[in-house]
Amino acid sequence: MKFLDEVFGMQSGYVLDFSDRTMGSFFREELNIDVDDERYAANGTSKAKRVRCLLQLVDAATAVRVLEALWGYRVSMHAQRGEKETVHNAQGRLLALVDQLMGKGGAPSSPLFGQRPVQAYDHNALPHLKGELMRVSALEPQERGYAFEQFLTQLFNAFGLRGRDGFRLKGEQIDGSFELEGETYLVEAKWQAAPTAAADLHVFHGKLEQKAAWSRGIFFSNSGFTPDGLHAFGRGKRVVCMDGLDLYEALDRGLPLNHVIASKVRRAAETGEAFVRVRDLFP
Repeated sequence: MKFLDEVFGMQSGYVLDFSDRTMGSFFREELNIDVDDERYAANGTSKAKRVRCLLQLVDAATAVRVLEALWGYRVSMHAQRGEKETVHNAQGRLLALVDQLMGKGGAPSSPLFGQRPVQAYDHNALPHLKGELMRVSALEPQERGYAFEQFLTQLFNAFGLRGRDGFRLKGEQIDGSFELEGETYLVEAKWQAAPTAAADLHVFHGKLEQKAAWSRGIFFSNSGFTPDGLHAFGRGKRVVCMDGLDLYEALDRGLPLNHVIASKVRRAAETGEAFVRVRDLFP
């Protein structure tokens, strides 16, 4: 562990050049591991303490994947900055450690290793979620709204977005929330026969304006949005939109929800458009 502290710059609580947000994203996207899970904070919440704890808990194969991913990032970081190696025989020592973990060269793997990692995304849940969406569509209208909110929370959690069920504040209802890349998103969910018009979009945006300046929102409307409503809602708002076809297409094509929402947010930032279809973002 002292060698890993040296090679990955973890002596003072950091890991390479990661921020809390970028390290969480790296582990989610590259390794499908939720390094922010509370069990990896048993010895403290710094980035280095989380990585050390994870390495001491997971099975050997996962530990090797983590070390190789971090090493690859370190090599790229040094190449971009034109930095030379400062740790004596770093690659050779890392390879020897990997062999030891895998029980090669006559060295048994450590008995401390054994747990499967906490996954950031549950890809096996996609067929179930697709079926759940169809089940919600078959419910009676009075049951559908609450069931749709519950479905969305399941969907957020399947992709490591830390979904929260709907909650009531004084004078208003919030249908849920989730976290994406360190940002908190409030949720509005509607399942009704008619497409959503400008009035509902403005009401939701008004709720956001009463929250912290960094709050963002996503409006899920199964029946879509009226063209006039989107036009009247305008550009440059803190809300992005998804309709039922977007949800079904993302699940049917196996598109990770976190990437879908991130792409919508980026397009909104670039163009001001609150609603761009999934099929246009992912042709």
